[in-house]
Amino acid sequence: MRQKTLISGIALSTVGVGVTSYLLKDKSNRQKVTGFVQSAKNKIPYFARKNTDAFPVEKAGHPDPHDVEDNKMVSEGSMYPVQYYDEKKK
Repeated sequence: MRQKTLISGIALSTVGVGVTSYLLKDKSNRQKVTGFVQSAKNKIPYFARKNTDAFPVEKAGHPDPHDVEDNKMVSEGSMYPVQYYDEKKK
């Protein structure tokens, strides 16, 4: 039973590839499909272009050298690795 399912799945995918290849051999059909895919992507919020001007992070990766509190926080670093190492060593 499982082998029949596998063979029928392979046959179905082969037929799908063949039909798709036949339909997309014309340039006009390829352009239609490309336009359809682009319009579908634009309708899905995940693929919609994001406005990078409204990016919420104001200072990422380039700290101000005169911002003492921020530099102090960065220099302290995370204490978790130190605690983990100390516990592991005991």
